[in-house]
Amino acid sequence: MPSALENIKVVDLTRTLAGPFCTMMLGDMGADVIKIEEPENGDEIRSWMPFWNGESTQFVTFNRNKRSVTINLKEQEGIDIILSLVKDADVMIESFRSGALDRMGLGYAAVKEVKPDILYCSISGFGRTGPMADKPGYDLLIQAYSGLMNLTGEPDGMPMRAGFSLVDLFTGMMAYGSIMTALYHRQQTGQGQWIEAALLDGQVAAMSYHAAAYMATGVEPIRMGSGHPGLVPYQSFPASDGFFILGVANQGLWQRFCQVIQRPDLLEDPRFVTNDDRVANRAECVQILIEIFQTRTVAEWMEIIGDAGVPCGPIKRVSEVLADPQVLARNMVLNLPHPNVPDLRVAGSPLKLTETPPSVRYPPPLLGQHNEEVLTELGYNAKEIARLRESGVIGKSK
Repeated sequence: MPSALENIKVVDLTRTLAGPFCTMMLGDMGADVIKIEEPENGDEIRSWMPFWNGESTQFVTFNRNKRSVTINLKEQEGIDIILSLVKDADVMIESFRSGALDRMGLGYAAVKEVKPDILYCSISGFGRTGPMADKPGYDLLIQAYSGLMNLTGEPDGMPMRAGFSLVDLFTGMMAYGSIMTALYHRQQTGQGQWIEAALLDGQVAAMSYHAAAYMATGVEPIRMGSGHPGLVPYQSFPASDGFFILGVANQGLWQRFCQVIQRPDLLEDPRFVTNDDRVANRAECVQILIEIFQTRTVAEWMEIIGDAGVPCGPIKRVSEVLADPQVLARNMVLNLPHPNVPDLRVAGSPLKLTETPPSVRYPPPLLGQHNEEVLTELGYNAKEIARLRESGVIGKSK
């Protein structure tokens, strides 16, 4: 099958998670992604544990469908190689501190001189404007700064980090969507542009209904565990052998739910007649249901409640998710060839398209694996490549 982005070339100067997640999705859709890495150690995520046959599981998760080139950006010849790559590229994406690439001669203005219709995407913590523009931003920092941590956890507990790097991955998706939009715009107009994807912007936008509720009422949102501020019951509950979630999101589901758990009396209880009543009397409603649910197992409640069409589900462990028939049917576990990890498996692509589906062309690259290949494409001969290696402009291929 054809790939949607098979003629798109991406020069990737991002590190860790947000940028690499974005460029991996571009690569999955067929783009030629050239990952620029520091010669000695490469992308810092290569050193993040745990390891699988010496390879970082975090690196291999976010870096398939890329070619790795190691370039010393402290050397002018290294900068010149980047600009040569940009000349026939469609996208350049970076995640350096504000102003760093400008000082190197690789900022948007300089790159635009070489490639006027370039799509130049900058990923940062706080954005390129405002009083925090020059501050670094990591996932954990933005979870705290954006209010996400203050809304995560039990009401009487500490603010909690989400269980994975939600901010980074959300930002990677934002950058991917913005780049795809800009590619369409360029196709229509011939114009390139500078794209920004800031970790903070994404999480303030994701605050969505919490932000709107506060601006409407002046009431500060609070941590609610797994609960929902405007729906009851809509949270996790303990059964006799574990936990499950229940999502009664409308009045029809409440009526159906009360019938199948054989508690029609709850429909007449003035504390619980409407959703507004249940929200006002949340603690009482939840406590009654906790006592009911502890009389049966998770599997039994899934059958009783689920068969009635009321949203519910088990709270699964990672091991259970990766073996789940639905997950496997959706091709969400990929087997990748890798020289150091013969049985490498990673999470698959969530992008599902019938005519141009994602595909795997390259496993996650070794550091500098494609130095000679990419430089040869730029017109360098073997002698010139050897000189660049000896002078420290490029690293040694692994």
